[in-house]
Amino acid sequence: MAYMSQERKKELAPQIKAVLKKYSVKGSIAVRHYSTLVVNIKSGKIDFARNHAETIKDSSDYGRPNFPGMTVEQIMEKMSTHYQINEYHLESNYSGRALRFLKELKSAMMKGNHDRSDIQTDYFDVGWYIDINIGGFRKPYEVK
Repeated sequence: MAYMSQERKKELAPQIKAVLKKYSVKGSIAVRHYSTLVVNIKSGKIDFARNHAETIKDSSDYGRPNFPGMTVEQIMEKMSTHYQINEYHLESNYSGRALRFLKELKSAMMKGNHDRSDIQTDYFDVGWYIDINIGGFRKPYEVK
């Protein structure tokens, strides 16, 4: 059963803060529902929205383009001012510096975690879940 305590968060915090500092990103660390380690990214030098739009612009599903004829700016207009990162598909959604940052952050958040799940038998066993949020509902992410 997934469990994240305040004590475990304190153990992981120095490594997470080191990654944030390395990439000049400001964020906070929290625990939600005693099962999820959350990092809320508030501001920094990485433009996650532009990087995401540029990375997915030419992507396609089933041989059909997802954003036919749209510019990066048009894709960015359709994006929310705050969103949650899908940590399972980092490579297909981000590139360059943003991807390196997210991979390092995920690695720091998962240190000591385990995943012995077996979806074929509908058995899920993880140490804890993680969430990476860009911006917030009341205050969007700020690129500096």
